[in-house]
Amino acid sequence: MSANFGGTDLWTLAVIAGLALVTVLTRSFFFISSKSWQLPHWAQRGLQYAPIAALSAVVVPEIITVQGVLISTWQDARIFSSVVGAAVYFWRRDVFLTIIAGMVVYLPLHLGLGW
Repeated sequence: MSANFGGTDLWTLAVIAGLALVTVLTRSFFFISSKSWQLPHWAQRGLQYAPIAALSAVVVPEIITVQGVLISTWQDARIFSSVVGAAVYFWRRDVFLTIIAGMVVYLPLHLGLGW
């Protein structure tokens, strides 16, 4: 028979407390240590690519698939808007302008033509 605290058993509370402890320890490890240390060069260099890798992992599947299935037609507004957005970004290096250009292409094709 397990103890019950307001609808939550003792095992659940122990797991929550354990996860909280692990989270606090791993996030405060850098403050607990008295030694000054620096990430290795290869790790610093690798972390420079983390934002673009994460963004690609989110955006690319949304562009090339429809509910997990690869698109099978060229009449998809996402293709044209992403190509225009990429071109504008490489031309101007401005993220806001990239978003605006992509939406200027996407909205007429999606809403107007129904692509």
